[in-house]
Parts: sequence; C-alpha cells; structure tokens
Amino acid sequence: MTKTRLFRLWLVLGSVFMVLLIIVYWDNVGAAHFYLHTSFPRPHPLEPLPTPAHGAEKGFTSDVDAFLQKLLSGGLKQNALSGKRTEQPSVPASSRPVLSNAEESVRGYDWSTRDAQQGPDPGGRQAERRSVLRGLCANASFVFPTKERSFDDIPNYELNHLIVDDRHGVIYCYVPKVACTNWKRVMIVLSESLLDRGAPYRDPLDIPREYVHNSSTHLTFNKFWRRYGKFSRHLMKIKLKKYTKFLFVRDPFVRLISAFRSKFQLENEEFYRKFAVPMLKMYANHTGLPASVSEAFSAGLKVSFANFIQYLLDPRTEKLTPFNEHWRQVHRLCHPCQIDYDFVGKLETLDQDAAQLLRLLKVDKLLHFPPSYRNRTASSWEEDWFATIPLAWRQQLYKLYEADFVLFGYPKPENLLRD
Repeated sequence: MTKTRLFRLWLVLGSVFMVLLIIVYWDNVGAAHFYLHTSFPRPHPLEPLPTPAHGAEKGFTSDVDAFLQKLLSGGLKQNALSGKRTEQPSVPASSRPVLSNAEESVRGYDWSTRDAQQGPDPGGRQAERRSVLRGLCANASFVFPTKERSFDDIPNYELNHLIVDDRHGVIYCYVPKVACTNWKRVMIVLSESLLDRGAPYRDPLDIPREYVHNSSTHLTFNKFWRRYGKFSRHLMKIKLKKYTKFLFVRDPFVRLISAFRSKFQLENEEFYRKFAVPMLKMYANHTGLPASVSEAFSAGLKVSFANFIQYLLDPRTEKLTPFNEHWRQVHRLCHPCQIDYDFVGKLETLDQDAAQLLRLLKVDKLLHFPPSYRNRTASSWEEDWFATIPLAWRQQLYKLYEADFVLFGYPKPENLLRD
C-alpha cells in the first residue's frame, strides 16, 4: 500500500514537472514548435491559411494536448477546450423571426442574398485599418483610459467578449449592435458547440436567437480560469499568438442610436426595470412608475433619447456599475491595444468584409454569413437624432467615445459638434 502511494505521488510530481518544462520551452522557443489545440501556425492576416500539418508532429502535438487537457482540467473528458457540446431542446427548423411591425421597423431584418465576391483585400482596406489601429496604439500622444495596461492587467471579467473556436483557430470579439448575433451563429457552427437532435448545426440561421446569446453556448476567455486556474493566462496568450482574431465595429454614435432604439423603443422587460425606470425617475421626474414595460408603454411612458444621453454623461452612472455592453465603448470590450487583431471588419462594409473573412479562414465552403440587417439606423440619421440634444452634451458625448472614433478610423462628426 505504501509503495502504491509513493508511486502515485511520484507520478503526480513528475507530471507537474513535465508541464512546467513544456511551458518554459514554449516561452523560450515560441509557438513555432509546439501548437496547442490546433496544428496550423498563426496565419498572416491577409494570406490564405495553410493546411493543417500531418504526420509525426501532429501526433506528438495531440499527445501533449491530451495530456495538458487531462491534467489541467482535473481529468475531465477531452473536448478540445471548446467545452462539452450542448444539446438543446427541439426547435423549429429555422429561427428566422416572425416580427411585429414595430420590431421590423427597429431591427430591420433583410433576408435577401447579397453578392459580395471580391479580391483578397479590396483597395488594401484591411491593411489600412490595422495599420491605423497599430499606429495609434503605439502613439504616446494619443491617450485614453486603459490604453497603457498590459494584457495581464485586464481583469478576467473583461475578457467575456472573446469567443474561442479551437477547431479552426479563431477568436472573435463580439460587439453588441454590430451584427454580433449572426457572427455568434457562425462561431457556433464552426466550433460545433451546440447540438440539435444530436448533430451540430450546419446552417447559422437554424440556430434560435435565445441560444445564440446564452453565455453557456460559447467558450470565452473569462471561463478559462475556472478550467485551467493559474495556467489560464498563459493558454490565452498562446492562442492570441496562434489564432486568427477578428472583430466588427461601426460608427460609435450610430451604434448608440441603434442600442437606444432596440432597448428602449421596443418592449424589453429587463431593460425597462434595470435602466428605463431609473432614467425616467432621475431625468424625467417621474414617480410611481408602472411595474411592467407593457403598462409603461400603454401609458406613454418611454425613455427619450435625451434621457439616454443624460444617463451616459452622468458621472454617477459608472460609479454604480460599468456601462452595459450595448453602449460600452468598443475599446473597453475588445482591448485593441492589448490584442493584435488580424481582421477589423465594419458594419458599413459588412457583406464584403464577411465574405473576405470567411475566405481568409478557409471556411467559405462550409457556410455563408447570414443575410444582414438592412442598416435602418443609418449615419444620415445622426443629425435628426441629435437635433434636440444640447451642443455641450454632444461635445461631451464625443469625448466619451472619441477613442472608438479615432482607433477605428471614423471621422469626427464636426456637423454635430459645432453650432
């Protein structure tokens, strides 16, 4: 019995020592020799991805991968870090929504197909976007909060927007109000993280919306700590070096208008109770508000766009809690000066960018990006929306979102910032 215990003790100590040796070796030689969870090297942003390696190296990689997974996850079943596939209840074959006239007016679904065929990088669009982003992050004279911190300084809870697909080596930082529902659907199809009647989804549009935004559906960086403990940051860094990382952005003011329309012009019980009620009390002097959003709407009690802007500018707002993700700045969601993104897409060029990205990832034969929304919240509407907002508020609002305007190449809206 004693010999058996000693043998087990030496086996555990030997295993831990082996892990430490592997980690030290990774740090010294870099990711060029050992690949974790995928066997292709980090691709050049605008070159086609190489095919996965075969042979002895792949076999060794799989052995190391399986060993690390088993050791670090406390003997959990190997699942390629993407976690257990989630079986969902039976759902209709398609999740294309049946919308009321009001919701159609606000969300603006468009199920028509688009022809987005083009070259690998039309007009050097990606090269320019990434160059601007890198240059500004390196520019000491351009300053905004959190810019100078390192990746290690980012709190774990702020990494919850980075979705990982280990099957294809992809990391997506989702930004609400920038086609994130459909990009999450794409990530579910690629990672096969959700099952329907025992089989992975193949068509993004078949995935019901309520499952798309369920956090348990996706593997995100903030979940690494629970699974890998003190090794989690190191694994994140390896993946950030090796995987293709992308995000999609849009004009910051237009994104705010879109967030306001979908969360406060449609009946949303959660947002009514959590945000609308406090706004109506503080900025519209209402008391005795109805308990439900339907009652409030029936009584004509709705948050105005001016109330929403007041809320954003009020210094007390973030002393209580950080901005909700639907209006939090993109640089706070995706940390573009700490993470070197390989692809920066924009909603304004969504169809072209989506087609280009899927080709870059070499998955364009597996799926197509779902037909996009009509851009009903158009930039041309900005002047109308901000017409009743005092100039001083508009200027303060620009300061609040200036980093997003500058980092992602959106022009300063001079027409809104002067008399």
